[in-house]
Amino acid sequence: MQASPPAPPDHPASSARIYLRLLTYVRPHARYFAVSILGFLILASAQPMLAGMMKYFVDGLADPAKAVLRDVPLLDGMELMYGVPIMLVLIAAWQGLGAFLGSYYLMRVSLGLIHDLRRALFDSLLRLPNPYFDQHNSGHLISRITYNVTMVTGAATDAIKTVVREGLTVLFLFGYLLWKNWQLTLIMVAILPIIGVLVTSASRKFRKQSRKIQVAMGDLTHVASETIQGYRVVRGFGGEDYESVRFRAASEDNTRKQLRMAKTKEVFVPTLQLVTFSSMAIMLFLVLYLRGDASAGDLVAYILAAGMLPKPIRQLSEVSATIQKGLAGAESIFAQLDEAPETDRGSLEKERVEGRVEVENLSFTYPGAEHPVLNGVSFVIEPGQMVAVVGRSGSGKSTLAHLIPRFYPSARGHIRIDGAPVEDYTLRNLRRHIALVTQQVTLFNDTIANNIAYGGLAGASRADIEAAAEAAHAREFIDRLPQGFDTLVGENGVLLSGGQRQRLAIARAILKNAPILILDEATSALDTESERHIQAAMRGVMRGRSTLVIAHRLSTIEMADLILVMDQGRIVERGSHAELLAAGGPYASLHAMQFKEAPA
Repeated sequence: MQASPPAPPDHPASSARIYLRLLTYVRPHARYFAVSILGFLILASAQPMLAGMMKYFVDGLADPAKAVLRDVPLLDGMELMYGVPIMLVLIAAWQGLGAFLGSYYLMRVSLGLIHDLRRALFDSLLRLPNPYFDQHNSGHLISRITYNVTMVTGAATDAIKTVVREGLTVLFLFGYLLWKNWQLTLIMVAILPIIGVLVTSASRKFRKQSRKIQVAMGDLTHVASETIQGYRVVRGFGGEDYESVRFRAASEDNTRKQLRMAKTKEVFVPTLQLVTFSSMAIMLFLVLYLRGDASAGDLVAYILAAGMLPKPIRQLSEVSATIQKGLAGAESIFAQLDEAPETDRGSLEKERVEGRVEVENLSFTYPGAEHPVLNGVSFVIEPGQMVAVVGRSGSGKSTLAHLIPRFYPSARGHIRIDGAPVEDYTLRNLRRHIALVTQQVTLFNDTIANNIAYGGLAGASRADIEAAAEAAHAREFIDRLPQGFDTLVGENGVLLSGGQRQRLAIARAILKNAPILILDEATSALDTESERHIQAAMRGVMRGRSTLVIAHRLSTIEMADLILVMDQGRIVERGSHAELLAAGGPYASLHAMQFKEAPA
C-alpha cells in the first residue's frame, strides 16, 4: 500500500521567493511579456483620459463659452459637439489596442510558462528514483501535473493580468488625482495601510487552505484512478458500494475545503469594499467642503477618477486568493522538481558485455523498513548460463531482479557485470545490456508493433519485430487480429488476454537482444500450451545470454544450470534440479507440493 503524501512543511517557502522562481519560467517569453506590459500601460492610461474628457463636457455644459477643446493633442480648438464624441472614440480605440496587446501576449506568455512547467514536471518523473514512486501514490502525482499546474495557470495568467492591468490603472488614476488635488489625494492614501493589513491576513489563510485543497484533490484523483484501473475487480467482488463511499468521502472532504476557501474570500472582499467606499464617502464630503475655486468640470473629473479606483483596488484584493492558490500549487511542483534524480555517478560505457554477473554478499533493506529483504546473497551467472531463483512469496526474489539494473540505490555488497561494479556503468548503458520481463506487464495504448519496438527499439525493422513475435509465440494470435501488427491494444493492453500481453513483453525482450535476460515470473500468466511453446522459444533466446529466472512454477526452470532456493532473504539451497530433488530439502518440498496441487 502506498504512502500518503507528505504533510505540508511547517515553515513553507516565502511567497515572494516561490513567485520569483515561478517568474523565471517567463524568461524565454520575455519579448511577449514586454509587449503585454506595453499593452496594459496603454489600457491604464485610457482611464484618466475618460475623466479628463468629462471635465470638458461638464464645463461646456455649464459655460457655453468654454465649449471648445483646449490643450488636447490632435483636437485642440475643436468645438465641443464634435470634439468630445471624437475624443471618446479615440480613447475607446486606444483602450482596445491596449487590451488586445496586454491580454493576448500575456496569454502567450502564460500558456508557454504552463507548457514549460508541465514538461519539466513530467520529465522529472522520468528521472526520479524508484523509492519516490513507492512513497507517492499515482493519484497525487497525476493531480500535481493536472490540477496543481492549473492553479499555477491562474497565478501566471489571471493574477499577473489583474496585478499589471489594475495596478497600472491605480497608478495612473492616483497620478491624475495628485495632479488635480494633491491634498485630497493624500487623505485617501491614509486608508491604504488598513487595506494592506486585510490583504496580508487573508493571504495567509488562502495559502494554508489551498495546500489542504491540493491534498484533497489528490485523494479524489487517487480513488478515481484506482477504481477505473481496477474496475474488473470492483465489479467482480461487488465493490461498487465501497468505492462509491470512498469517492463520496473524498469528494465531500474536497468540497468542505473549497467552501472554507470561498467563505474566507466572500467575507474578505465585502469587508475591503466597505473600507474602500467609506474612504470614498469621506473624500466626497471633503471635495464639497474644500471646493475652493475649482470648476464643476474639475470636480466631476476628480470624482469620476476617484470613483474609478474602487473597482481596480477590489480586483487587486481578490487576486490574492488566486495568487495564493497558484503559490500553493507551485510549492508542490517545485518540491518535486527539487527532488534528487536517480543517482548516476557511473562513467563506464560498453558497446556490449559478455554477460558475466557476479553477486557477492548482497544485502538490501527498503527505505523505512526495519528488516532486510536480502541478506548475504552470493552467486555467479556465467555467460550463457541460466540461473533460477525460487522460494516463497516475500523471500526477496523480485528485489534481487530489480537491484541488478539499479532500480534501487546501491545495497551492501557487490553486483558486478564483466568484473565491473554496476555503479561504474552509466544507468542508460547498464540497462541497455539488460532485458527485463516482469509479471506485471506494461503495454501502451498503441499498436502491437510499436509496443514490441518500444523506446530505444523504435528503429527496428518490421521483419525484426515479426521475428521477435514469432520467437515469443505471439504471432499466432497477432495474425488473427483485425489489423495484425497494426492493431491498437487499448490502455495497458486491455483488449488482450493476460497471456497475450505477457508474450508481447517477452517479444519486446527478444527484440532488445540484450546479453543479460531477467525473467521475473514472466510465464506466470501463460496457459500450459503457450508456456510449452515459450519454453522452447526461450531455450534458443537464452543461448549465449546470461539469464536470471525468478520462477513460481518449478516446471519452467528444470533445465536451469543452477537453481537457488531463497527463504527470508537468504539462499538456503543451491544446485541443479536433479541434485536438489535428490537432497530432499526445501526445493524437493516445494516441488512435491506443486505437483500434488497440479490438476490430474
